[in-house]
Amino acid sequence: MERYQVDFEHPAHIYFIGIGGVSMSGLAEILLREGFRVSGSDAKESSFTDHLYRCGATIYYGQKQENIPDDIDCAVYTAAIHPDNPEWICCREKKIPLLPRAELLGQMMQRYRNSIAVSGTHGKTSTTSMLAHILVGAGADPTVSVGGILPLIGGNIRIGGNETMLLEACEYTNSFLSFHPTIEVILNIEADHLDFFKDLKDIRHSFHLFVERLPEGGTVVIDNRIRNYREIVEGFTGCIITVGREHADVCATEIRFDGEGCASFIPVIYGRAGERIQLKVPGEHNVYNALAALAAAERLGISPEAVKAGLEAYSGAARRFEKKGERNGAIIVDDYAHHPQEIEATLLAAKNYPHKKLWCVFQPHTYTRTKALMEDFAEVLNHADHVVLAEIYAARETDTLGVSSAMLAERINQKQKGKAVFFPRFDQIERYLQEHLSSGDLCITMGAGDVYKIGEHLLAL
Repeated sequence: MERYQVDFEHPAHIYFIGIGGVSMSGLAEILLREGFRVSGSDAKESSFTDHLYRCGATIYYGQKQENIPDDIDCAVYTAAIHPDNPEWICCREKKIPLLPRAELLGQMMQRYRNSIAVSGTHGKTSTTSMLAHILVGAGADPTVSVGGILPLIGGNIRIGGNETMLLEACEYTNSFLSFHPTIEVILNIEADHLDFFKDLKDIRHSFHLFVERLPEGGTVVIDNRIRNYREIVEGFTGCIITVGREHADVCATEIRFDGEGCASFIPVIYGRAGERIQLKVPGEHNVYNALAALAAAERLGISPEAVKAGLEAYSGAARRFEKKGERNGAIIVDDYAHHPQEIEATLLAAKNYPHKKLWCVFQPHTYTRTKALMEDFAEVLNHADHVVLAEIYAARETDTLGVSSAMLAERINQKQKGKAVFFPRFDQIERYLQEHLSSGDLCITMGAGDVYKIGEHLLAL
């Protein structure tokens, strides 16, 4: 069946099933600004739904068939919406066209001369945010869609001119294969989303297909630390820029860390050294995120001075090593890391941050990921002095696959006895931390679910 094509010259009525999501809310706001009539539903009220209501959207709480009027021209949905959803069923019965979120975003991208898609298993939000700082600071007036709250743009979306669009490109359900970028950034490729992909080989194949979507004059920025990265770009005849370690087109030398674990480095672009750049975000992994942003900006013709200023202005996005406050001298930080490589990068960054003991309060995200990567989680969590585990955040999943956080605690304690403890409820974790956190300790709440609430509750006590 032919997909619905949004006519941006003739605004229609678009309905969003799950309008409060980070990406969905951003797309809804773009359409509102373009003069579209927008309505949608979500499970509960949030800052995103409140903002959209103030912008003129009609919002329903709870997903019910009666939310769907007859005058809807198209309904947009995400991978989290299944065919048993009452609004989905109602749209089918009323013959209202259904459009995947990724395809709507892909159609939007074609309206811009430059469309930059930042992809990879992790690091997308930080790199997109860094590049947003560079482009906004350089006066490029980009439209930006980021998977987190970025203080620079006052949220997750910025509506700019029609020259440049910058966004995150997630590989889950192959959604990024609906996009139409002119520049792609590929930060890393790891085993993840194994409820959809068969294995790492399957994921790598999808990234190869992603590169094939670039036009003949397009550009791919790819980290040369990706195993056999040439296989990913094989057959692509456009511009390929490698970033990463030595021998990359864009690399870093003389990396140094300040007292809070934030790196400075000298960028080397095609063999020529630039001025030292001092980052305001901790960890060596952010050096490589910065190199990727730098390479994309350089391709767009942004001056080295503007690149340096933009990178040095970026001080982080919400839930990316975000300092929440202090309780009795213990520092509480929150981080979105939920994949082993992300966790390792965050904990290694924390080692350079002043502290006595490093605590990691981790909430695994999805049963499939926890089961498939159990040994990797156990390995990387050992970088913390103490590990406190919450129960697995199920997200879209209903089958536990026979795994639990208690099993992960067991694996960690096999490596170092007594390092990990597991509590099924947040209030139990909060009481434990109240009793055991000491002045000077660093406590990171970590995960893609609602684990951040633990730190917020602690600070409110």
